[in-house]
Amino acid sequence: MEESKVTPWEVKGDIDYSKLIKEFGLQPMNFNDLPKAFHNEILFRRGIVFAHRSFGSIVSAIENKKPFVMMTGCMPTGKFHIGHMLVAKQIIFYQSLGAKVYICVADIEAYNARGQSLEESRRIAIEEYLLNYIALGLKHENCEFYFQSDRSKDGKKADAYYRLQNLVARHVTFNEFKAVYGEITPGKIVSALLQASDMLHPQLPEFEHPLPVVVPVGIDQDPHIRLTRDIIGRINNYNNFNFKELCSTCHTFIPGLNGGKMSSSDATSYVALTDSPEEAAKKVRKYAFSGGRDTIDEHRRHGGNPDIDVSYQWLRIFEENDDLLKKVYDDYKSGSLLSGELKNLLIQKLTIFLTQHQANREKAKKVLEKYINKN
Repeated sequence: MEESKVTPWEVKGDIDYSKLIKEFGLQPMNFNDLPKAFHNEILFRRGIVFAHRSFGSIVSAIENKKPFVMMTGCMPTGKFHIGHMLVAKQIIFYQSLGAKVYICVADIEAYNARGQSLEESRRIAIEEYLLNYIALGLKHENCEFYFQSDRSKDGKKADAYYRLQNLVARHVTFNEFKAVYGEITPGKIVSALLQASDMLHPQLPEFEHPLPVVVPVGIDQDPHIRLTRDIIGRINNYNNFNFKELCSTCHTFIPGLNGGKMSSSDATSYVALTDSPEEAAKKVRKYAFSGGRDTIDEHRRHGGNPDIDVSYQWLRIFEENDDLLKKVYDDYKSGSLLSGELKNLLIQKLTIFLTQHQANREKAKKVLEKYINKN
């Protein structure tokens, strides 16, 4: 078994989520304790969102119809793929429950960490991320989509945002950075401080007010959450802020087609939401890692392993019917469903999804201005 490594910049090996819950000091997500509204969202129902920090504050806000914020960010450096859709689905879900949505385009971080121009980051953010968010169901009401380099045309809001970025740096030490992140560089320090201020600034009086904020992340991004939560107590005491404790949830990774981590830098690991259904089908047939046996006869006799089969793992996102998904699982494990047949089931789902989604993208182009430069 390959030794696992989970950091904001590198994920490798076999991931033991139960072990990470203990190592990171997270709380397991207890689906049975969630309000009924969560029961229709498969990411929660199927345990894909599996852990949290202080999520009770969000549940309380939802149950009592109190205001709360869902905050997230995107690194605009490549294609928007199936893996990115996990956060997008949560954005839209929380918005449907009454959340004010904040979406940060990390163009300054992309400039510092990747050497990418602000202009290129803006283009990718709009063409890849924003259009897909809208096509998936994001509403322009109650939504702020902004760039780190250009937070707001309102001078008071912009001043408050950039002032906070500078104040945050005072309340964390280099040793803390090393303890949270391990290997650290100036670029990583700047990125972490930017992300901390992005997660905190919705609570400034110039924006909302102190209120619950939830940040959904992959487990690899949890160190950013931990650092920001540590900063809150110090910055409150020193500057008379009144930031409430930051809430977060963690979701598992959708494996890449090859069984490793899905990466925008490896086109054979993902299906992009702009891939044609034909391109998606070709990728699944050629690259999707199988949990089947070496021969049909062996598979019929011994069955396959759906827990490592990428096509099955992706079906957990695309097949809404729990009974049908369980039948696929059981049939594959018993050997009555072959690997090629399982791939075809996924291809059918992807074809329906991509066809409708790309039609929605065309419609989204007509309303882009409602989301841009409105803040």
